[in-house]
Amino acid sequence: MSHRITRRSRKIITAVALMAATASAALMSAQAAPATTHAAPPAHSTAAGTSAAPTVHSTAAAQGLLSDVRIAKHFDLAAGQMPENIALLPDGTAYVTFAGSRQVAQITPRGNTRILATLPAPADGGVKTPALGFPLATGIVHADGATYVLYATGTADLTGLWRLAPGKAPKRIAALPANGLPNGLALDRHSKRLYITDSVLGTVSTVPLSGGRPTTWSTASEFASTGFLGANGAKVHNGALWVTNLDKGTLLRIPIRHGNRAGAPQVKATGLVGIDDFAFTGRGNEVLATLNAPSKVVSIQPDGTSTTVLDSGDGLQNPTSVALRGKEVYVLSAAYTTQKDPNLLRARLHGHHR
Repeated sequence: MSHRITRRSRKIITAVALMAATASAALMSAQAAPATTHAAPPAHSTAAGTSAAPTVHSTAAAQGLLSDVRIAKHFDLAAGQMPENIALLPDGTAYVTFAGSRQVAQITPRGNTRILATLPAPADGGVKTPALGFPLATGIVHADGATYVLYATGTADLTGLWRLAPGKAPKRIAALPANGLPNGLALDRHSKRLYITDSVLGTVSTVPLSGGRPTTWSTASEFASTGFLGANGAKVHNGALWVTNLDKGTLLRIPIRHGNRAGAPQVKATGLVGIDDFAFTGRGNEVLATLNAPSKVVSIQPDGTSTTVLDSGDGLQNPTSVALRGKEVYVLSAAYTTQKDPNLLRARLHGHHR
């Protein structure tokens, strides 16, 4: 792996580091508090729903939840290979977005990387991309033989939802606001509809898998940022869209009502510093989630309590995405601020009944 950082990659890394340090200072102060195991206070009500106050357990309490933890793949930081999101196929093939290089890659079960496409660079270099100042590929979904990717550039001609079909050039199939940062992408396989979070505008939009003009689905205040990035990761699960808010450190559940109307967001977990992407384990509403700045993966229970199950000692470097295939857990790290080792970590989940 090359360790020579290009000028463009260094600019990207510096931009992310500065923005994250400035906008997330309040959240990071929470990380500095001693990690202890304590009983959860009684559940409290919010305007959006009811959630339990968070309990954060030490990693010692999580021993036995994951095993066979190892770094399966190292990526090239100098080439902008900062993995942002992942979509898994049944055979273990992973489709990944590389934020800094604007690329979509395929990673085989043996760990071989193949670049499928490089999205076109904006004429101004992406300097107007909101919050970050560089163009980046973000959310990814693989469905019906094609790959769908979100791309943020700060320009009206490129920002949007792109489709990669075998043997064809990437094509934008839905335009999204240039003043936003499309980030999380979730598919409702029943309705063939995609949900898109915007981390800057604090919205969720929806568009058919075939593409077209997006429809604003929800602008609830729970999606808003507090200065950096708000609504982030997204998944459809049991009749609802689940969304994280990185700035607020929350996990939200939004019921999908009849006619694809959005219900009121329900706060399911709080106090999750820098929460990014997440995945359901197959045990009800239990979730594994990545905490970007703290370099952690936590297990979140239905009552909102959380347990750290992986951290920097396991090789995490600003983890951005997590996915499961049966008992196999896949975690991407982008090394946005650590600037050391973007990678793919794999582990095995115990007590799993997916």
